[in-house]
Amino acid sequence: MAETKTKPTEMKVADFIHAAPDAVRREDAKTLVALMSRITGEEPVMWGPSIIGFGSYHYRYESGHEGDACRLGFSPRKAELVLYVLNGGPEQEAQLARLGKHKTGKACLYIRKLADVDMAVLEEIIRGALASMDARYPR
Repeated sequence: MAETKTKPTEMKVADFIHAAPDAVRREDAKTLVALMSRITGEEPVMWGPSIIGFGSYHYRYESGHEGDACRLGFSPRKAELVLYVLNGGPEQEAQLARLGKHKTGKACLYIRKLADVDMAVLEEIIRGALASMDARYPR
């Protein structure tokens, strides 16, 4: 069975953010670190080479594959911010409709820049994602 590559690393989050080539992406990343730290009560940790994660949980699939992942996280990629906060819940549809300019994937929320979204709605989404994780994977 393949080993998961996304694990906590020793890289400092501040160093990773500082190395981002785009000033807007750096500032947005700092804002998200502060927001997610406040909501989760967790310090940010680098997971793999590019994900800033908050907290962790252990999962096990019916196939027997298991591992650890961050409870919530994001990655300040070149083209956009990728937030790992979507859970497919019906409440998120209404929140996403109020969020502002964004795209979604299965579990990912893509935002070009935080100035494009309503930060209060984004906070609702993050809080809901954490509550969903806590219900599914109790601490």
